[in-house]
Amino acid sequence: MTAELIHRLHFAFTVTFHYLFPQLTMGLALLIVVLKTVALRSGDEQWDQAARFWGKIFGINFVFGVVTGIPMEFEFGTNWAHFSQLSGGVIGQPLAMEGVFSFFLESAFLGLFLYGGNRLSKKMRWFSAVMVWLGSWISGFFIIVTDAWMQHPVAYSRLPDGRFEVQSFWQLLMNPWGLLQYAHNMTGAVITGSFVMAAVGAFYLLDGSNAIFGRIFLKVGVIAGLISCILVIFPTGDLHGKYVARNQPAAIAAMEGLFKTETGAGIILMGQPNEETGEIDNPIVVNDVLSFLIYGTTKAEVKGLDQFPREDWPTTLPLLYYAYHIMAGLGTYFVLLMIGAAFLLWRGKLYHTRWVLWLLLISFPLPYIANTAGWMTAEIGRQPWLIYGLMRTSQGFSANVSAGNGLFTLLGFMGLYALLGLLFTVLVYREISNGPEKQTKIVAAHAD
Repeated sequence: MTAELIHRLHFAFTVTFHYLFPQLTMGLALLIVVLKTVALRSGDEQWDQAARFWGKIFGINFVFGVVTGIPMEFEFGTNWAHFSQLSGGVIGQPLAMEGVFSFFLESAFLGLFLYGGNRLSKKMRWFSAVMVWLGSWISGFFIIVTDAWMQHPVAYSRLPDGRFEVQSFWQLLMNPWGLLQYAHNMTGAVITGSFVMAAVGAFYLLDGSNAIFGRIFLKVGVIAGLISCILVIFPTGDLHGKYVARNQPAAIAAMEGLFKTETGAGIILMGQPNEETGEIDNPIVVNDVLSFLIYGTTKAEVKGLDQFPREDWPTTLPLLYYAYHIMAGLGTYFVLLMIGAAFLLWRGKLYHTRWVLWLLLISFPLPYIANTAGWMTAEIGRQPWLIYGLMRTSQGFSANVSAGNGLFTLLGFMGLYALLGLLFTVLVYREISNGPEKQTKIVAAHAD
């Protein structure tokens, strides 16, 4: 294994594990605001208890997200030194601002929300929840802006020594790629939060405990899940996909397994990409659909991989193809499940339809898989470029750090993160087992 491959695996592992936590906190942040808003307007204490319960889950996720995210900041210097040296003048600013909003705005108001107790008025607790939501979403925006510049560089110039610098910070923030990617990503985060909340509600109803809160969690989770599952496909996914097709046509061709340019290209529902023959084995194709989705007409020409030099094809093409199809397939399942659950909720039958409750319960890991597959699609699709069209991945890694050193630290991180994952599972399981009612009694006892 080469040093370049080890460095890529190292960062891929740490960022994939890290993002298991922010996607839930960003999704839950909005749902907690919904719970607090209903509690404030209705005066219903149960909705307030529900918000406090999810606040604790949010807090656990936030801590683990911070712990697993910090090493990535150092990896820019240890594993990708040349990339950081040349691009630090651009990506350093949004990354620094992400830290400001994450560690100051989000964490400060999270502390007030969790531990303010009776010392804060109901409106101030609601305001704290809103600020936590804004902090988490603004933090996510600056991360997306950083990645979007690597996908679609804008507002930069190059110095004589090859380094990049920002010409307009406002244009950097308003990168069209970043705005579309941000909208798509955040709806994906809300899907994760909705499915987790609905799953906990289904668990309580199936278990026969915390039934009142189970109904609240199901109602909010299913309604928010239905809205976000639709939005993640249209318009956010549709618009982002069209923008990728215009600016990274080789990535779209690889994602769809389109080896040859076609007029009236079909969309492949299933099949296995064969790089040797340049074909899809055992394909199930819907004719003309890909041309229509990208260009709005069934007669449009879609460029295949045959239009690009082989060295510009996305690396690990089969992994890109399968990641994209997993994301798209799960997205379709999410819509169907939430439509069915929302219909039963409207008819007043969801709380008693056990087979649907079981589906909601066992489906909670799937948004994590879909979000991970989506990020894999974006990042593998950019390859072989580290900064699209400007710097190849092979030019950005730390050549002085050997493959052996990189592998040693990668194995160390894997072992450490396995322990962190186990600890996280235990803590969250304990909170869910206690439930909102027991937590309220514990808080009241401490207050006395």
